[in-house]
Amino acid sequence: MKDVYILGIESSCDETSISIVKNGCEEIATTVLTQMDTHAKFGGVVPEIASRMHTENITIVLEDLLSKAKMQVSDVDAIAVTYAPGLLGSLLVGVEFAKTLSLVYEKPLIATHHIAGHIYANNLVKKLEFPLLAVVVSGGHTELVLMEDDYKFKVLGTTKDDAIGESFDKVARVLGLPYPGGPNVEKYASLGNPTYDLPKPMDNDELDFSFSGLKSAVINLKHNEEQRGNKIREYDLACSFQTVAFDQIIRKSRLAIERYNIKRVIVAGGVSASANLREEMQKLCAEKNVDLSIPPMKYCTDNATMIACAAYPQFLKHDFSDFSLHAKSQEYFFKNEDM
Repeated sequence: MKDVYILGIESSCDETSISIVKNGCEEIATTVLTQMDTHAKFGGVVPEIASRMHTENITIVLEDLLSKAKMQVSDVDAIAVTYAPGLLGSLLVGVEFAKTLSLVYEKPLIATHHIAGHIYANNLVKKLEFPLLAVVVSGGHTELVLMEDDYKFKVLGTTKDDAIGESFDKVARVLGLPYPGGPNVEKYASLGNPTYDLPKPMDNDELDFSFSGLKSAVINLKHNEEQRGNKIREYDLACSFQTVAFDQIIRKSRLAIERYNIKRVIVAGGVSASANLREEMQKLCAEKNVDLSIPPMKYCTDNATMIACAAYPQFLKHDFSDFSLHAKSQEYFFKNEDM
């Protein structure tokens, strides 16, 4: 079978990234231009600034990628792009750029979901073998998903309120930590001990998650301590929060492994960049004699490599889009019919 080269474009938030991937599993080259330092001044991503910077940078990123890959756009077999979810203005830049390349170079256009990208980034480690359990942990998602084949999903459990990444960002703001919140909470946690008594959410045999109550408990604890004139031990509070949050992920993953006789687990999403979560998942899978796959750190955060990987099964199925494709700021990846 002829090798398939897919050019992927990712612009859902504050990284402008373009990549070329061979056969859905071999990275040829990737360029990522981050806006993190710009947005850090404002304490978070400013959508208008993000979309403007994507517009300014995307052709520069493409030129750099092609130089590194020693290829031309005409050499690839398809153009894939993140169309959802994310900041609408940022997504639009990527989608319109992808449509332009598709039109000019007469290449198929593939609309790829951001969460699919996180899942299929695991193909860069080793080819996905089904069935498997996908533990999806990101700023907008917390799910346990049984995958029986490419793009065939059964949601076993999902968050009833906040996603785990969202809760980390909110706790970061409570602690006065700079953007990006999640990594800074983990840095604080690594310097503390879990000495604060926080509630253990969803401590039952269900596979769903909840993080809103835990987040509120942190806010209330900090407020009450300040009202009493007590100094908050910020490292310990961060550690206490992280310990309880990740314990919930591990508990529910263990339940799913036992209940569905799981032999393979992948972890997907931005929160999989957490060294602490990676360590705890490794312990769990070693205990249960389960094969574990987590992408390298550079593929856990937003990048176009994962988008090109996720587009490969779509390419094989001829799952192409026309030029009516439009960006969507919100779209749940795991549809009701998959549940």
